[in-house]
Amino acid sequence: MLPKGWIFLVAGLLWLDGCPSSQADVAKLVCYYDASSFVREGPAQLSLQELEPALGFCNYLIYGYAGIDAESFKIKSLNPELSYNRQHYSQITALRRKHPHLRILLSVGGGRDVNAEGVADSVKYLSLLEQPEHRNSFKASVREELSNYGFDGLDLAWQFPLLKPKRQQGALKRAWTSFKGWFSSNSIDPKAEEHKAQFASFVRELRLELQRNGKLLTLSMLPHVDAELFIDVPSVLSFVDFVNLGTYDFQTPQRDPKQADLPAPLYDMYDRDARHNVNQQVQYWLNHTANAQQLNIGITTYGRSWKMSRDSGITGFPPIADTEGPAPGGRQTNQPGLLSWPEICDLLQRHLGQGKDTSADHLRKVGDPTKRFGIYAYRATDDNGENGIWVGYEDPTTAAIKADFVRAQGLGGVALHDLSLDDFRGQCAGEKFPILRSIKYKL
Repeated sequence: MLPKGWIFLVAGLLWLDGCPSSQADVAKLVCYYDASSFVREGPAQLSLQELEPALGFCNYLIYGYAGIDAESFKIKSLNPELSYNRQHYSQITALRRKHPHLRILLSVGGGRDVNAEGVADSVKYLSLLEQPEHRNSFKASVREELSNYGFDGLDLAWQFPLLKPKRQQGALKRAWTSFKGWFSSNSIDPKAEEHKAQFASFVRELRLELQRNGKLLTLSMLPHVDAELFIDVPSVLSFVDFVNLGTYDFQTPQRDPKQADLPAPLYDMYDRDARHNVNQQVQYWLNHTANAQQLNIGITTYGRSWKMSRDSGITGFPPIADTEGPAPGGRQTNQPGLLSWPEICDLLQRHLGQGKDTSADHLRKVGDPTKRFGIYAYRATDDNGENGIWVGYEDPTTAAIKADFVRAQGLGGVALHDLSLDDFRGQCAGEKFPILRSIKYKL
């Protein structure tokens, strides 16, 4: 018979073994923080005090975004309106004192590092890869920036050339287009193979540089960047701590102005581009690595919105043809083609009982009982052909479904884009950061 102390020890170990939320099973939650939200005007402004309640749920906070100087190839700030930007860096990293579990990384690139025409400037990102002296300049500036302001590491949201958008096609034409793609995909970058090898070497050099100072290195794959063209997956994964996959914005009103569709379906949809879903993107990476724990899927806190025309129909069933580009921006964020979760929630609630609409500002939600594709909401045009809108989005329920997918696939976790577009004031249902919470509870 075991001594009394051993009985309690064995019982405790058996309990831990059967406990579904033991620490070994907890996936990570990577939270993106758009620093420009700090200087937004009006109700979309996110103060540091309002940010803090989210940090207890996040394992990593990624501060976006820094850029690259086109002449010196040093890392630079992309928020000149913050005259005290470097002070803001320090204020963010100082939050670790209250949240010692949190690792805070600085992200470079994203879609924010744009040229004078407002277009993402992939040219200098490729030029940096090509020239050893440019890489050395960048590495030295990164080392200094992270050290001076207390960041725990660097996130590479590298601006490779994006795939061009494709119009909706029938199955036969889509198969032919896919076949042609084997011969024409390099057209977006004739030096893609060179850049692929150079990026792998660059990641290795940067890892060695950061490792000396105990810093992390992560990779954020932007939506519509072809990993097959630009990423040597086994090599890159051996030198980064994890990868955040851009499994969202497969369709946007900027890329697809004439046709609205679900921005981030979980699985392949009939007669769509087979790459435009979360599962396919994940399977591509899993086929090139044995370590699923290094992969996080991206989930958004916003919706993509199109302006419906008189010819878009009245059913709202996607894909929606004859749309007229981005819908007007929301009352808080004021970004055409984008609505934050609290903005969407407000529009969904503008009705009386039994679904009777009370104003032209309402949206009608259409759910997804299959839990495979996603939800949308819409308002058909009025008699004058005006006020039509179609939105594909995430809410707390769909975000939790994707978190379930993460656990079922044995992935590392979720990368949430972006804390500033979640309901950080609890306007919708009284609970702050509801999408963030729903993901965390599932993980």
